Amino acid sequence: MNLIYGTYNPSKLESMIKMLDGLDICLTGLQSLEIKLQEAEESGKEPLANATQKALTYYEQLKKPIFSCDSGLYFEEVEEEDQPGVLIKRIHGNNLTYKEMVGYYSNLAGKYGGKLTAYYKNSICLIMNKDNIYKYDGEDIWSEKFYIVDKPHKIYREGFPLDSLSVEIKSMKYYYDLEDDDSENLGVIKGFRDFFIRSLNTCK
Repeated sequence: MNLIYGTYNPSKLESMIKMLDGLDICLTGLQSLEIKLQEAEESGKEPLANATQKALTYYEQLKKPIFSCDSGLYFEEVEEEDQPGVLIKRIHGNNLTYKEMVGYYSNLAGKYGGKLTAYYKNSICLIMNKDNIYKYDGEDIWSEKFYIVDKPHKIYREGFPLDSLSVEIKSMKYYYDLEDDDSENLGVIKGFRDFFIRSLNTCK
């Protein structure tokens, strides 16, 4: 099964390929296409609304099976004005670069004592054709809770800037320092795999 992942982010594509390893799915990203696509508005207040907007926008142009994901970042102990939600990169009306995101969230963690308890609320919309559209934002594809801290790790990965600030709660180690190769996915692998297995079986 050939699927297009509706993202231009090579790090996200690589991560999803690893998560779906062993399934009969061949993924390509938008950067491999030779046409210029109109990008989605992403005006939703929840991740699933934005994932759906992106998938529909790309499907209408490509007419090929495609899925898009979206995430919101949520903290447990911040004032409402500091809660990013779906506006992870768009802070106070400004679109931050990946490097600027590290600086901003490092400073935000410092504001609240050096660390913030965080989780990602993930969502996905898969469009096989106009009659088979699958949407999901169940908690099994949300991340586990982790800390965003004020001191960045020495490793920086373009496309996943906040991984440099992410610390596992149980071990108090940066995810980059854990030996488990799957640790960077924050516990979402099974949920995403189950979604694709379920959706593609339904579509047969």
